Amino acid sequence: MERLFLLEEIDRVAADILASASHPVIVLNGVMGAGKTTLVNAMCKAMRVVDATSSPTFSLINEYRTDHGDPVFHIDAYRLKNEAEAFAIGMDEYLESGNRCFIEWAEKVPNLLPPAYSVIDLTVLPDGRRQLVLR
Repeated sequence: MERLFLLEEIDRVAADILASASHPVIVLNGVMGAGKTTLVNAMCKAMRVVDATSSPTFSLINEYRTDHGDPVFHIDAYRLKNEAEAFAIGMDEYLESGNRCFIEWAEKVPNLLPPAYSVIDLTVLPDGRRQLVLR
């Protein structure tokens, strides 16, 4: 799936991603400010998450619940110094849980990723639109 969109269209894009992603773990790639966390928040909204969503930059892992009680994990590996830190906080257990996991800055923990996962590449275009590629 490839899409160009404005931030005003993010709710529709989020629903399309969830319908198209073939794995529960979704890695989000993009530069700082590309909209990774904003997109995760929109996907959580589309999944009917009842908890307040926010960036896990400082907590590293946020756990949310849908209106059916299903867990959703939002992981931000940006501040990790190495994979040993991620392993020490149990990040591998979240990623292998079978539940929906969104992970930002996954390039910092490549050996903790499950064998199969979906990838979103986000690019900010000069006109402010986002280019999204889901693979």
